[in-house]
Amino acid sequence: GDVEQMIDARELGREMDRFLASKSKENRYIFLRRYWFGDSVTEIAKELHMQENAVYVRLNRIRNGLKEYLVKEGYQYEA
Repeated sequence: GDVEQMIDARELGREMDRFLASKSKENRYIFLRRYWFGDSVTEIAKELHMQENAVYVRLNRIRNGLKEYLVKEGYQYEA
């Protein structure tokens, strides 16, 4: 039910925190700006004085790493 989903979501949040803690400060920042705050890649690139493509590449690597990490921790992943 709803309670189980809440607990699952909280646990997933903790796993994501653990994963992100292993990343560089800049990569954590990029990931959170994009997926937590919903900022555009253009905005993030401009702020960090990076090429947009470099931001896309990092986000892709972080997402793939997160997916592998969660699968290893026993989460089912559906694309």
